[in-house]
Amino acid sequence: MKYDITVIGSGPGGYVGAIRAAQLGFKVAIIERYNTLGGTCLNVGCIPSKALLDSSEHFHNARHTFKEHGIKTGNVSVDMKQMVKRKNDVVTKITGGVEYLMKKNKIDVFHGYGSFVTANKIKITKSDNTSQEIESDKVIIATGSKPITPEAFNYDKKRVITSTEALNIDKVPKKVIVIGAGVIGLELGSVFARVGAEIEVIEFQDKILGAMDKDASKELQRSLKKSGFKFHLNHMVTDVKATKSNVTVSYKKRDTDEILTMKADYCLVAIGRRAYTDNLGLENIGLATDDRGRVEVNDHLETNIPNVYAIGDVVRGAMLAHKAEEEGVYVAEYIAGQKPHINHNLIPGVVYTWPEVAAVGKTEQELKAEGIPYNVGKFPFKALGRAQASMDTDGMAKVLSHKETDEVLGVHITGARAADMIMEAVSLMEFRASAEDMSRICHPHPTYTEALKEAALGATGNRSRNI
Repeated sequence: MKYDITVIGSGPGGYVGAIRAAQLGFKVAIIERYNTLGGTCLNVGCIPSKALLDSSEHFHNARHTFKEHGIKTGNVSVDMKQMVKRKNDVVTKITGGVEYLMKKNKIDVFHGYGSFVTANKIKITKSDNTSQEIESDKVIIATGSKPITPEAFNYDKKRVITSTEALNIDKVPKKVIVIGAGVIGLELGSVFARVGAEIEVIEFQDKILGAMDKDASKELQRSLKKSGFKFHLNHMVTDVKATKSNVTVSYKKRDTDEILTMKADYCLVAIGRRAYTDNLGLENIGLATDDRGRVEVNDHLETNIPNVYAIGDVVRGAMLAHKAEEEGVYVAEYIAGQKPHINHNLIPGVVYTWPEVAAVGKTEQELKAEGIPYNVGKFPFKALGRAQASMDTDGMAKVLSHKETDEVLGVHITGARAADMIMEAVSLMEFRASAEDMSRICHPHPTYTEALKEAALGATGNRSRNI
């Protein structure tokens, strides 16, 4: 069987890239090792975690804010089994939708491990160990990433878990220890905190959300502390041991030798993810990887092997579903002879806690390190009429602009609906707008987006209004 383009991996990058390639007239195949399409994001990542975050937030509000809104509910309890069932139903609908799109776009789907025999010949090994081979003029590697699980953490998928297992816990735990204060740890920690679990976070760095702006992460940490989170920053885990009923974590402060211990029902390992290239047979074609195991690519996402491309979590850059999607489209259009565009500096990042955190562009710390002169404008959510009306007053908006040109260089938001608000900044920054441009756009009142207008006014040196 011969194809123009074969995509290995059916996550957001893979299936979106395959669809775009089919739309451009190519004969396309997609290979997926699991029985369902959609990759980590749709099956055990973005979609199921957001389903649980929404459900747990409803429960939290029913217990803690409904009364103040004048809503009487009586005793409210959580049904974790139903919460997980709803999450599973959402996943089934979404992955089923991807299967429909493959059929609609006449993309052939193969289930099994895809591995290189040659640069143009792919072997597909099925679950029953039978195999077949297909030929392809071009190949796109879109195999994504897997959680990092150091041996010392004794990952057993029962008491020592990653996000994959955490999504299926159907009984409220008394206590969860989260190793890592990144996006995944804080989001899933939020789910369990809202339904009544005690959450202890151990983080090696001196701040949560290490890659994000300090002001944004401080705002979120302050809010999460109010919801019951306990943070152990500047600490490192030395050992994790589990029994049938609990787990014990040994840890210490980075500048001391004193070993501390903590017990919990579960230990969630959330220290990052690694590029997933297992069983791909990269060595068969001499494909190059970097010191972190990522596939090396040029500016057109082509590897050192002609006609073999790689996208998403398996290459450099942020491990984000929407980044992978854009790269999938880019490669398909580049192969078709078009001139596609991606500005990797303007790929927004979002943390779906509550309040949410969203960012695009440079952080203040990056601008300082690069010696770029800048202005700062900040505006607190507590000064927004819309935030006061909804009781979502935690957070702030921050705009960073070039001191000489006023071009917006970075925008960082912690607050309600930050995930949706950030697109205003992305759109303006794509067209290299100034802070003055942002401040002069008429924003509807009352809305959360007025925080961006006011922060932009501050960055231009004009006084923000008290809304």
